[in-house]
Amino acid sequence: MRQIVIQEGVQGMELLDLYTRDRVRTGKTMVRGEEVPEGYYRLVMHVCIFSPEGKMLIQQRQPWKRAWPNLWDVSVCGSAIAGDTSKAAAERETREELGLEVDLSDECLSMTLYWEDGFDDFYILTQTVDLRMLKLQYEEVQQVRWASREEILQMIDDGSFIPYEKNLMDLLFLRKDCPQHIYRERSDQ
Repeated sequence: MRQIVIQEGVQGMELLDLYTRDRVRTGKTMVRGEEVPEGYYRLVMHVCIFSPEGKMLIQQRQPWKRAWPNLWDVSVCGSAIAGDTSKAAAERETREELGLEVDLSDECLSMTLYWEDGFDDFYILTQTVDLRMLKLQYEEVQQVRWASREEILQMIDDGSFIPYEKNLMDLLFLRKDCPQHIYRERSDQ
């Protein structure tokens, strides 16, 4: 459940946990949309859903979104709100944006990217999804579709996809085929 606060008579403000550089939750929060205080970090997560045929489910952002309006993005992206774990936030955002229930309890975090004032966690899933059965969140998502690596790279070139580094897209497509157990520490060493 999203943590919503009433501050100075304004309803509907979401609180985000603030973290240290070492990703320790500080117990302090910030209001979503405000600048991250210097020396603190926030948590964003991405869920990349691949079809068994190897295409990524992508979503087009609504035109009124402040960040990246009308551009295409990976399957799901959102901020962890106060109290969320990374997995809980990823499951909640997938349910909210796509109307799709995912269970990440047995999934490993695929990777984390560190940036100026936050951490981007990526979860990579392969599953069969009937796009007609999705319930898109009107406030966030215009439409969804499946796209190949080549299509996404072309969309980045033509400016219709969020300008992620192409190497990141290559890595996401590469990681979809890697069993997660090979990235865990071996117990026999």
